Amino acid sequence: MPELTRIVAIRHGQTDWNASGRLQGQLDVPLNARGRAQAARLADALRDEGIERVVASDLARAWHTAQALAFPLGLPLVADAGLRERGFGLFEGHGRADVASRWPEFAERWYHRDVDFAPAGGESLTDFNARCLAAAERLAAAHAGGSLALVTHGGVLDCLYRAATHQALNAPRTWRLGNASINRLLYTAQGFSLVGWDDQTHLDGLPLDDEPG
Repeated sequence: MPELTRIVAIRHGQTDWNASGRLQGQLDVPLNARGRAQAARLADALRDEGIERVVASDLARAWHTAQALAFPLGLPLVADAGLRERGFGLFEGHGRADVASRWPEFAERWYHRDVDFAPAGGESLTDFNARCLAAAERLAAAHAGGSLALVTHGGVLDCLYRAATHQALNAPRTWRLGNASINRLLYTAQGFSLVGWDDQTHLDGLPLDDEPG
């Protein structure tokens, strides 16, 4: 039987740009008060999960979320830039309506998930998917037989979900990517499989948000 790696994949807590619908991409936007409150719920929720190590995107919103998980549980924490959000180049800092107004021909390609389209200075879906899945696979393979938490971004989680459920990159999204949500997968040499998705029970009583980024 193939040796399994159990993965708990977590989206960072909310930022002000999540709340206002602005694209963050690889800009280093910090958690807001709600995001910090969301992150503070993770350690208790995952205390009995058997996690051995936490690996996070090096962007502040993911890194500080990961600290809120790792430090109370005494877990090793390392950064991996391969888990960064998709680079959106000139779209970063803008909302959807602003993108549509400024760059309508580009916005159409983005909205319709053209896998080869890359905003100037950004990544195409194809390149982003290859980059973040390679990082997740590398980390999972290095922890075969163990349990690993990955603290990352909505776009990365979207790619993991598609890989685990064999959905095309250009297929419309029908699944949630909530801030500070807990998502469970397994990894073997054959790839990822889905165990559970968008668990937000630990956030009961907190307002939730699932804007992209």
